Amino acid sequence: MLSYRHSFHAGNPADVLKHLVLAQVLGYQTLKDKPLDYIDTHSGAGFFELAAADAQKTQEYQDGIEKLWQHTSKHSALNDYIALIKSFNQTAKLEFYPGSPKIAEHFLRRQDKGWFFELHPRDLLLLEENMQGKRSIRVRGENGFAGLVGLLPPASRRACVLIDPPYEVKDDYDTVITTLMQAYQRFATGTYMIWYPVVDRSRIDNMEQDLIDSGMRNIQLFELATKADTDVHGMTASGMIVINPPWKLKQVMDEVLPELVSILSESSGFYRSEQLVAE
Repeated sequence: MLSYRHSFHAGNPADVLKHLVLAQVLGYQTLKDKPLDYIDTHSGAGFFELAAADAQKTQEYQDGIEKLWQHTSKHSALNDYIALIKSFNQTAKLEFYPGSPKIAEHFLRRQDKGWFFELHPRDLLLLEENMQGKRSIRVRGENGFAGLVGLLPPASRRACVLIDPPYEVKDDYDTVITTLMQAYQRFATGTYMIWYPVVDRSRIDNMEQDLIDSGMRNIQLFELATKADTDVHGMTASGMIVINPPWKLKQVMDEVLPELVSILSESSGFYRSEQLVAE
């Protein structure tokens, strides 16, 4: 089932949270001179024009990055994220939004490797086009769950992983956990990031309990809700779960998440910043 295309959702509040966390993690990981392997299991097209038909059909970016475009924060992490997105725009106007592959590419150095998986035929072609030109970049039209496990342990002995399926298949919730546990068994010192949507809160509760019971240590959870949970169809929140996070990540998110809620959320919106499992 390959109907999902992220071009309809680029720059929405879920992207803001995901890419803020991604930038913080990769910024920290690339402080060390040692090589790093970055793996993205569900890459999408990698770069989006917000004037294109898909983005204009939903205009979800208007509820996300557009609300931050002229914002100046007292927190450097949020300012750095906004500046990063602006660096992909040639003028002061918001016209383009980078997906996680282009954000990762921004941080990856000559000694690093980037592995990007995508199965959707059209998005795969766009991803190959958007990520061409660097010898350290590998784009693969393969199943990202299996691809991740097959790449571990990495030759560099350092790995940063983003697992972010669209969850259009309900089995994805379970597959994320089983894949993560397989990856962790092969390489327990990697940093793993899991993005999730909140459509049915019970599914997220189950994921959290599975992680708590997994035996893995040092798990943090960050969630941004633009409205209260509801039984009505639709995503009300999204989150990032990080295993083996950078040591200052929670401190940064504790500062930034209240500000994001005040800007991006309705009055019923909320955030979560939790140490789900201790170190």
